[in-house]
Amino acid sequence: MSATGNAPLGSGAMDLPPFSLDVETLDLGGEVKAVGLELLGTESREPVRGKEAAAIWAATFPALAANECFALDFFSHVDRVREFCKMHEIQFREAADRCIVLRRPAETQLELIFERFEGETFGVRVGAIIEEPDAALEKDLSHRGLDAYQAAYERYTFCAICEPEDGWVTLLSQTLWPTEVIRRIRPALQRFDVYLARPH
Repeated sequence: MSATGNAPLGSGAMDLPPFSLDVETLDLGGEVKAVGLELLGTESREPVRGKEAAAIWAATFPALAANECFALDFFSHVDRVREFCKMHEIQFREAADRCIVLRRPAETQLELIFERFEGETFGVRVGAIIEEPDAALEKDLSHRGLDAYQAAYERYTFCAICEPEDGWVTLLSQTLWPTEVIRRIRPALQRFDVYLARPH
């Protein structure tokens, strides 16, 4: 377990922060390396949603990226994404028929994105090669959705599949493992009441 401290024996979950971010290795079969992040209510074990969840996820991704460039990939409801970005002055690129890329939005913009598109599934890529368009991946994303990441994630520090409504993020990465994920995000999440845990 990894946390800000251990509750005294017998004091129960009431002494723990209201939110828990569980970080664990996932077995997706084959040679795919993955880490799961699940944001839950500590007592209820239900996914955390809304403004609080959006703020936590918005702080998590820049911390995971460290000093590397990152981008968000949207491949569905692209008209809504396009209009939202224009309304909030978020830079975006039309990458393929049905793929919009948002390159390194600020944390305040990320928070708006996670809140507005909570019900959508979208992706995040991190790595130096984001400085240039990845035409092959972006075309694949527009046709296959985030399944396209499985063939491409080894070129990146990580590719993430975000499902905010379920409180769930899957990181596909050759270089990040649960302890490194926790090490990176712990300082960024200190301002939130979040218990970082490795459940298994």
